[in-house]
Amino acid sequence: MKSSTLNSAEKFDASRANEYARQSRIALAGYDACQDLVACMLAASLGSTVSAKVLVVGAGGTAQEIIAMARLEPNWHFTAVDPSESMVETARQQLALNNLLERTDIHLGYVEDLAAEASYDAATLIGVLHHLDGDDAKRQILRSIRARLKPGAPLIVAGNQYAYASQPLLLAAWGQRWRQHGASPDEVKAKLGKILQGADPPHSEAAVQKLLHDSGFGDATRFFSSLFWSAWMTCKL
Repeated sequence: MKSSTLNSAEKFDASRANEYARQSRIALAGYDACQDLVACMLAASLGSTVSAKVLVVGAGGTAQEIIAMARLEPNWHFTAVDPSESMVETARQQLALNNLLERTDIHLGYVEDLAAEASYDAATLIGVLHHLDGDDAKRQILRSIRARLKPGAPLIVAGNQYAYASQPLLLAAWGQRWRQHGASPDEVKAKLGKILQGADPPHSEAAVQKLLHDSGFGDATRFFSSLFWSAWMTCKL
């Protein structure tokens, strides 16, 4: 598992971390809306819980999910985990700008590095699964999260699905999205080539559901979709 996530972390070096906020908002139309809905879904699931401990896996970069949750729920606290030093530093800067460092424990590393007895009220795994090679690595991170959740706790999973080449219309629209934001034809071609080689997303929503079931989670409810990207909420069984 760690070798797979290490390879994924290497993708997010300093240059990519520095441009992540802009790039992610182009690649995912509705980026901020998705993060806002993550906060809303967890708040709705946890109900009248005054305070909650939320595990945020793959928190590097914008830390936008933490910012959105913290804005909605001022008594929630967060544990942020990410294996990329550059992405963690970028997230730390965003958390500092939003006065959230005191409410966030930041861990450079992996879910497995957290104490086995850690117990969280909820968790998020956003933009991570499609960067892990193979179903075994995907199940392993899901099981590691499950082991640190309270019974019945909600989990938000969000990321790309489909084998990209299997959806030529979506892929073409994704390229047009970049063109819409000023990319030249050569730049669009390069980005399309990169996405076709650079990730291993689950190949369908059914595949996502199976990964969750295999890892000890219940049926998932999809609440956001944008081209290849979807977001679901499930709960620990």
